[in-house]
Amino acid sequence: MIEEITNQLSILGHPQRISVFRMLMRRFPDTVPAGELAEELGIKASTLSNYLNALQRSGLVKQERSGTSLLYSIEMNNVQQMLDFLIVDCCRGRPDICMPFSKGTETMTDRKFNVLFLCVGNSARSIFAESLLRSLGSDRFNVYSAGTQPSSELNPFAVQVLSDKGHDTSVLRSKHMSEFAEPGAPEMDFVFTVCNQAANEECPAWEGQPISGHWGMPDPVKAEGTDAEKSLAFQNAYGALKRRIEAFTSLPVESLDRIALQSAVDEIGRKSIEDTK
Repeated sequence: MIEEITNQLSILGHPQRISVFRMLMRRFPDTVPAGELAEELGIKASTLSNYLNALQRSGLVKQERSGTSLLYSIEMNNVQQMLDFLIVDCCRGRPDICMPFSKGTETMTDRKFNVLFLCVGNSARSIFAESLLRSLGSDRFNVYSAGTQPSSELNPFAVQVLSDKGHDTSVLRSKHMSEFAEPGAPEMDFVFTVCNQAANEECPAWEGQPISGHWGMPDPVKAEGTDAEKSLAFQNAYGALKRRIEAFTSLPVESLDRIALQSAVDEIGRKSIEDTK
């Protein structure tokens, strides 16, 4: 056990290898193409291959093939084993040392929960998610959305879809995520990224350690073709997010502990990925 853990820590002790590991952790439970990792991290393909091979040998990352592409993801059981060794074995689980890790068995309190949806532009996907959760769970959730690089205005196709579905679009605006990291901003209980680029980017360490989830999906703003074809892309994005939001609102948030909630949130993201295959 100790030899395995020390090898894993040694592998992670390299600045670029841990950068690869961090990005895959942010994208969990996604599988990420090697080419995307290389592009986002600015690492040559041959060098990245060496890093990924080392992470695979350590058991922290796994590989699968889809056609001609190699896809990578976190081997979460082994990562949890490594963290358990450090926190439970080495630190003996002491709350004065291991906090905030000891929050894992606490249940959420019986109150309205603050939820933030993030994407890059905050003009379509995160706006859809905000509107859907406000519609389906306003009695239990306070809902917000923001962008890492927000647009100056909402996408007109997105606004049209929301209007057609009966949502109030007058309360929506595109805004930067920094608004929610300022003093006096609401403390988030859940933070979801709904696009891959937002998950890849550096985000603030949110106060209160919210449960995070990655529900990445294609950007309808990038759809090409006729207006009808573009509109269909936005309709499909809305429908995909609605299924995720419905699954989320069905969770007994008040009675689940943080570990169970995190697992449930990850499972919603995992099923979303499987539904698109």
